[in-house]
Amino acid sequence: MIDKPAPGRRRWVTVLVWLLLGPFAAWTLLRLTGWDLGLYWIQLVAFTPLVAAASAAAPLAALLLRRWPALAASVLVTAALGACVLPRALAEGNPPAAGREFRVMATNMAVGAAPARDVVGLVRRLKPDVLTIQELTPAAVEGLKRAGLEGLLPHRAGKPANGPWGSGIYARFPLGAGSVIEYGNFRQAEAVVKVPGGPEVYVASVHPCAPRYGYKVPCWAQGLRALPSAAPRGMVRVLAGDFNATLDHGALRRLLATGYRDAADVTGQGLSPTWPAKGWKPVPGVTLDHVLADPRVAIRGYSTHHVPMTDHRTVFAHLVLP
Repeated sequence: MIDKPAPGRRRWVTVLVWLLLGPFAAWTLLRLTGWDLGLYWIQLVAFTPLVAAASAAAPLAALLLRRWPALAASVLVTAALGACVLPRALAEGNPPAAGREFRVMATNMAVGAAPARDVVGLVRRLKPDVLTIQELTPAAVEGLKRAGLEGLLPHRAGKPANGPWGSGIYARFPLGAGSVIEYGNFRQAEAVVKVPGGPEVYVASVHPCAPRYGYKVPCWAQGLRALPSAAPRGMVRVLAGDFNATLDHGALRRLLATGYRDAADVTGQGLSPTWPAKGWKPVPGVTLDHVLADPRVAIRGYSTHHVPMTDHRTVFAHLVLP
């Protein structure tokens, strides 16, 4: 005859199963609310795809230990996290855009440390119509000029700066007068690209403050809020750069809710990490760099590329304008 576990032991096993589920349930609740709750949560929520995968341990434990209420609750939690994350691996459709092709590339030069020849070599290979650069220094501007960037993309707007605050836009076509969105010394260049035979395109080189410290959180949030909403009518808008935010941050999701489409997400590559680049900090990769396109724009392709000496991967999107 097999002895049944003592009632006290059964209770402890039940408690342990619920304790395993608790952190995943709390994470799910915060993620679904879209509340960017303080510095540590802003940093942690970027790893939601990893937590979603790890959450499968809770229903598995509940099933093996036959804790049926805990199993039902844990399945709901894992399903909710999966619903937040898995669509990024599935390609979406496109609007019936039939205008000019428009290629966009964005690179963070790590305070100008990225070799200009490598950046320009990537421009030669990918042939973007617009290049947005974050952490653009005056020395980097000169290095890019010597490497031949102005022969490929002769029009420039923005404001370089020593340190991580500079920002710039290079374009194949003429640029209309632009300004700079500035919070906490971080500059996000804006310009209007005058596409021959196509619509004018507003482009922003996105780079809000990095939320590394508590005092940077308001600057990070203000920098994202300052970006313009998507425009279902009027001028086409494209935002490209280092957003210092993933699709799990409420601030970025609120911007997307105005109508923008994320190029990586649309092409089923939304789980491809862009930071840290290979060889940098031993931190699991997250997707901080994005190309967001107006809802009228078709997104035909997306890719990421390694540039030496920078901790961000360069992102590239092949768009078709309406």
